[in-house]
Amino acid sequence: MSLGTALITGASGGIGAAYAERLARRGYDLALVGRNRSRLNTLAAHVSDETGREVQVLAADLSDRKALAGLESFLIEDATLSMLVNSAGIGAVAPLLQSDVAKMEEMITLNISVVIRLIYAAAPGFVARGKGTIINISSTVAIGPETLNGVYAGTKAFVLALSQSLHHELSGKGIRVQAVLPAPTSTEFWNVAGMPVHSLPSEIVMPLGSGAAKALAEFVPCASGGALPKAVQQTTTTISRREFRQATSVKAARAAKHLGFRTKPEDVTRS
Repeated sequence: MSLGTALITGASGGIGAAYAERLARRGYDLALVGRNRSRLNTLAAHVSDETGREVQVLAADLSDRKALAGLESFLIEDATLSMLVNSAGIGAVAPLLQSDVAKMEEMITLNISVVIRLIYAAAPGFVARGKGTIINISSTVAIGPETLNGVYAGTKAFVLALSQSLHHELSGKGIRVQAVLPAPTSTEFWNVAGMPVHSLPSEIVMPLGSGAAKALAEFVPCASGGALPKAVQQTTTTISRREFRQATSVKAARAAKHLGFRTKPEDVTRS
């Protein structure tokens, strides 16, 4: 039994690849999107061999408008689509005044504009079928922007706000929306952003896959059956903003200090 097709962006590695493996085990066929075709093919073969699920590889650079348009068409036309996971994104760790504005604009395009366009492509079909799931990968910096680059934090705050709005708009139409806010995670994201993950304090880094496993366990059913608890179906958050910021204040302050930001714990918990 298949739960339909889950399309995952950023599936070449990191959090996207972790979602691919776990969703296949839960009963989803996959459409893997990323720039690195070789990595996607390797992941597809591994997942298919391990789970028996059907896996499609859609190599695409989402910053390219033609490639993005092709992916939008796929989302519109594939009637088996039951889930969209927006995991693709880039980040930055340098303070705003030390950042290249052109690179910041590229980040806004991938982290915000691409997410919007893919949701616009997938959501009408979900509504027409009366069911579907949208998972947007945000970040803890969405509600603790003092920790990293302000533009990056702003893009992730947008993803969180959009997810909350979509939940309000679409939950009554059978669509479930989840925003996932991972803490610093052991992925290549940090190398690309200019701060190798091994240089971060180990106590602030999450193992790859731990966040995905917990988020899916609380939100996505298995093909073997079992309805989601009503409370999970109807909400995208389980902790208030103030509670979250208080709970993460010490780790956020340590990360900020390590990255050269002048941030105190009391600054991080301010609301």
